[in-house]
Amino acid sequence: MATNNAHKLEEIRQILGHAYKVKSMSDIGCTEDIPETAGTLEGNALQKARYIHEHYGVDCFADDTGLEVDALGGAPGVYTARFGAMNGYAESHDADANIRCLLDKLKNAATRSARFRTVIALIRGEEETLFEGIVEGEILQRPVGQGGFGYDPVFAPTEGQGLAFAQMAAEAKNAISHRGRATMKLANFLTAESNN
Repeated sequence: MATNNAHKLEEIRQILGHAYKVKSMSDIGCTEDIPETAGTLEGNALQKARYIHEHYGVDCFADDTGLEVDALGGAPGVYTARFGAMNGYAESHDADANIRCLLDKLKNAATRSARFRTVIALIRGEEETLFEGIVEGEILQRPVGQGGFGYDPVFAPTEGQGLAFAQMAAEAKNAISHRGRATMKLANFLTAESNN
């Protein structure tokens, strides 16, 4: 998996279980910070996967995830990880700053509906395949819970019975999350391919 994000890697490994051994960038000796300069989640996922495939010669997959808030016209979207930094709340990627920025921008919002969207790009040989997972929900008034990462303390999925992702057990979150849904599509594709 083309990521150095330990939280993402652990989540993917939990979702896939023992059927697959997922290696990280550090496992193949890649320490570069791969640029994410595309204007879409699909573009960023492909950019990361192509970088690993071209420079390290291995089949791989990469993901990009965006939080799309309706009251903000779909922002932060592709800039989800850098939202706080882009708005003067932090120097670089900082989850707490991202949340503060988001809550400030939604202070007077009439609607708090949002969705998380994950796109996974898989490269096997010369073939590129995309998988998407979406979960609808809303942004809470304040952070709650101790689990998860990123925006999980302020995102309550519609199917989460009123709980934020950060209040849910990993197994429950992964069953309905954007990343969980995209990863299951990836797993089903790989299983079908191996059975052919």
